[in-house]
Amino acid sequence: MNLMLSNYKIIPNTGYGNINFGSDMGNFVEKYGEPEEVDSIDEGDDFSTTVLHYWKEGVSIFFIGTANPVLAGIETDHHESELFDVKIMGKTKDDIIALMKEKGYSNFETEDEEYSGNGDEKDLRIYYEHSMMDFFFRDNLLVYMNFGVMVDENGNIEKEPRFCLQVALPGGQHVVDKTHFGA
Repeated sequence: MNLMLSNYKIIPNTGYGNINFGSDMGNFVEKYGEPEEVDSIDEGDDFSTTVLHYWKEGVSIFFIGTANPVLAGIETDHHESELFDVKIMGKTKDDIIALMKEKGYSNFETEDEEYSGNGDEKDLRIYYEHSMMDFFFRDNLLVYMNFGVMVDENGNIEKEPRFCLQVALPGGQHVVDKTHFGA
């Protein structure tokens, strides 16, 4: 059985097509079928992550939590993926930044990420931390995106926006005060 999506619309903080954040893994697999591959990532005492890969559909589903793992993240490279009614795969970095800015998302950061391919290739990652959206570009074209929600160790979606206070110190150093993160 393959993962069947009604559409490929990315809805920030909600889901992807007919897939919604917060679903439990058992119900998800019962509804959408067995994945082609499963990865488990142990993140210590408070969190563990299980990733269900549906390669043929161009999507990986991330379940996070220990007591009650819930769907908290999605990664896609599907060519029909839409964000704000715009097909985004293959768009340039400038196209994505403009789209996000038009929709009120103007604060982003960039970094180079190791590409799992051959050689020293790197993907450019543009991430919008507050909205939990990451865009990955290769040769200035969007090749995949991930997006999600924050969950606590019990699998509950955190409703408050998360932020941190970054303080600039003399000499150009920065201190991040993580006590200001929302609960």
